[in-house]
Amino acid sequence: MSLPNFSAQSSLFSTAVLSGHLFPEDDRYRNFAQAVYPRLVAARLQLERCYCAENGRVAIEPVLMLGVSVLQFIDGLPDRAAVEMLRYHAGWNFALNRQLGDELFHPSSLVNFRARLIEGGLSSVGFETILDGLVEAGLVARRSQQRLDSTQIMGKISRMSRLECVRESLRLALKELEELLGTESPRPPFWIEFWDRYVDSKLDYRAETSVLQGKMIQAGKDAARLLDWVKELASPQLSQGEKLQLLQQVWKENFQVDTAGQLETTAAQPAGAVHNPHDPEAQWAAKGQGKHKKEHVGYKVQVAETVQTETLQKGEPTPNFITAMVTQPAIASDEAGLVLVEKEQVQMALEKPSHLYVDGAYISAAALAQAQAEGQELIGPAQSAPKKEGRFSVENFQINVQARKAICPAGKENMQCSRLEEEQSGKVSYRFEWGSHCHECPLGQQCLGKDQRHRTVAVGEHHTHLQARRLEQQTQEFKEKARRRNAIEGTQSELVRAHGLRRARYCGLKKVRLQNYLAGAACNIKRWIRRKVWEINRAGRAAAVQEAMTMG
Repeated sequence: MSLPNFSAQSSLFSTAVLSGHLFPEDDRYRNFAQAVYPRLVAARLQLERCYCAENGRVAIEPVLMLGVSVLQFIDGLPDRAAVEMLRYHAGWNFALNRQLGDELFHPSSLVNFRARLIEGGLSSVGFETILDGLVEAGLVARRSQQRLDSTQIMGKISRMSRLECVRESLRLALKELEELLGTESPRPPFWIEFWDRYVDSKLDYRAETSVLQGKMIQAGKDAARLLDWVKELASPQLSQGEKLQLLQQVWKENFQVDTAGQLETTAAQPAGAVHNPHDPEAQWAAKGQGKHKKEHVGYKVQVAETVQTETLQKGEPTPNFITAMVTQPAIASDEAGLVLVEKEQVQMALEKPSHLYVDGAYISAAALAQAQAEGQELIGPAQSAPKKEGRFSVENFQINVQARKAICPAGKENMQCSRLEEEQSGKVSYRFEWGSHCHECPLGQQCLGKDQRHRTVAVGEHHTHLQARRLEQQTQEFKEKARRRNAIEGTQSELVRAHGLRRARYCGLKKVRLQNYLAGAACNIKRWIRRKVWEINRAGRAAAVQEAMTMG
């Protein structure tokens, strides 16, 4: 599609001219038009990459589409309601500089626009554009203090049992195979049987457990039989079918053949397994333990925001803004997420934060060592060392890896150190062994396990940094600094309650990533406008006081 002619100037028949008097200086739509809309216009050069210069029918103006996409996340509206706002809402038309008589578009155009952004690699364009505006306005510094935390996102799918997932994968594969074979190609001999079993029939979940287990094995055999038939046919067209490939993956994750050649279900599914074939990228993950354990099937997102340490005035809105929205698979680690956040911020022309406040999931010996080498303060609690059978843990030993020296809880110094390196990963660790010192040690019962004659301790190459953090986090000064991380929970709550972050609107990692960028942009815009309105009102109050003093 080709791009329409575009002008950012307001015409005589624009809503800005005709209804501008309806929006006072501190109105949010006027401030959107003045601060945000010019940033969206500046993004048009990037948006042009998603369209053909002079080919095909004229597209709907991408600046308008981006503006509608952002506003619908600010107000929490679906596509159809967002288009209706252009029909009836003067504020939306004013904010987007709409002209009198501009035609509306079908809500499906928003779907196509989001697809263009994803295909063009511009999922972050809205978020990045607003962030650039905040930097130019002096509200976000290129290098600042930040806090970071992750939160879960529920996939836009229902929770399925393993039996449901296998049967639904079979149904989708059969439907796809019907389309690929067409009307003239021969069907497999079991076609009618399978179609009746998985397409036309439904599962009775009130059946006994033994019956459902039997249906699971039957589904596994049927899936294997169907996949073997496709393989024997050796058709490139069939072998590339997405649903058939997905069925093969689901089969491998749920079944195995025992030593006797009998099919059986696996005891557990591997990490990252498919839990619903309608969104195979949505993964199962759990956070926490016991009654605080939270399970979900979906994704996770890393949220970073700036940290201002100055005391706020009464009624002053937050001066902190979101600087990263990185979407990950649900099973991805927070340490990997931290690396992605730093990479993304560099791409958005931001420097690594001078101080980064995190929780224990981001803290490791390697991360602390890297932060120190780069002149960054990584502030967060290190997780305690595991304890076995109530014995002394690594934390009870004073270890200096650089000096190859360790002191046990009994005060015995040891310099018998071995350097170990894993051949495949290249990971380096150091092992300290206490020999005859342990034979008559008074603390032996607290240190040695059953049938153990001497103690051995193995640590990583950056253990010194981890040990120092475990000591530092016990101080009151560190606890005061670490509290600055807590406010990220409130930001995540705002994103969830006001912008729908907790639940995916769409299926697939790429679409959920775009959703999260739009939610982050909407949150930043709201905070930006609140700051502008507060400054306008404060200036007005100051002017009124000055006028009163002059008259007095």
